[in-house]
Amino acid sequence: MTPGSPLPPEDLEHVLAHTRALWPEARGSRLFITGGTGFFGMWLLESFAHANDTLRLGMTAVVLTRDAAAFARKAPHLAARADLAFLQGEIRDFTFPPGQFAYVIHAATEASVKLNEEAPQEMLDTIVAGTRRVLEFSAQAGVKQLLFTSSGAVYGPQPSALTHIPEDYSGATGSLLPGSAYGEGKRVAEQLCLEHARQHGYEVKIARGFAFVGPHLPLDTHFAVGNFIRDARRGGPIRIKGDGTPHRSYLYAADLAVWLWTILFRGPSGRAYNVGSGADLTIAALANLVAATMGGGCEVIVGQAPVASRAASRYVPDVQRAKKELGLAVAIDLPTALARTLCWLDHP
Repeated sequence: MTPGSPLPPEDLEHVLAHTRALWPEARGSRLFITGGTGFFGMWLLESFAHANDTLRLGMTAVVLTRDAAAFARKAPHLAARADLAFLQGEIRDFTFPPGQFAYVIHAATEASVKLNEEAPQEMLDTIVAGTRRVLEFSAQAGVKQLLFTSSGAVYGPQPSALTHIPEDYSGATGSLLPGSAYGEGKRVAEQLCLEHARQHGYEVKIARGFAFVGPHLPLDTHFAVGNFIRDARRGGPIRIKGDGTPHRSYLYAADLAVWLWTILFRGPSGRAYNVGSGADLTIAALANLVAATMGGGCEVIVGQAPVASRAASRYVPDVQRAKKELGLAVAIDLPTALARTLCWLDHP
């Protein structure tokens, strides 16, 4: 399997089926995407290309990338497309592409625990300065609508008594706590987007992402589900570093793409939406589900015993706002999502 193998046709058809009515307003327009070569970006680019071909939209997109040649090796089927142009540069000082752009998706900034812990100042500066640069470009390019991919990290630690965290939760990351740079950066970036959009007269929409699974998800970073899939594909055991009690939820990437396109085109300006699944499970249950999906009796090893007096941590969104206001829903459940991910990894 090569890292940039095309996405499954059934997933691209799923995205288009749920977004078909959104695209006509963008016919013939230009789109600028940052973070277009990462996990979110690959799904956005492939679903964009599929919609552009199928609906004959005549759209074009410029994609900011740190290494255009490396991306061309990773995903030649995208790099060779005439409707996609790749601009090499860094998010904090990239050269503005010429001309007008109707839409911007700012999805840059890697959610790296390693960078957040070892170089928090670099993490914070990348998020804030990078967002400022994108906003400066948006004003110059006459952008109509901007989507900023934020994070559920803006809420800070989720209280154990709060099963699902809503958009109006008033908690915060705690700026003095270690590891807060990512969440704090995203909070500041949201505010920058809102104020800049008001000043320059364009619409801004905010997508606060939680946890996801699907093709292109890294298998060797801090994403638990990616690590479990990696372990299972190696024959096991699946290792849980902690006690397995934290609660998480996972949205399949095809649904993620549907949600992001819908928020961009239909979300009210200045509105934030949680993006994720409300169907939570423990990390231990997730590991066992991965093992069962893989088959072959893969062993699950839990590294620590639970502490009876300690409440389990939670990172689970309330997604009722997206459901009620935009008609969004989880269409692909977690067992199906895992099966599709494994199939893509094993049979590109």
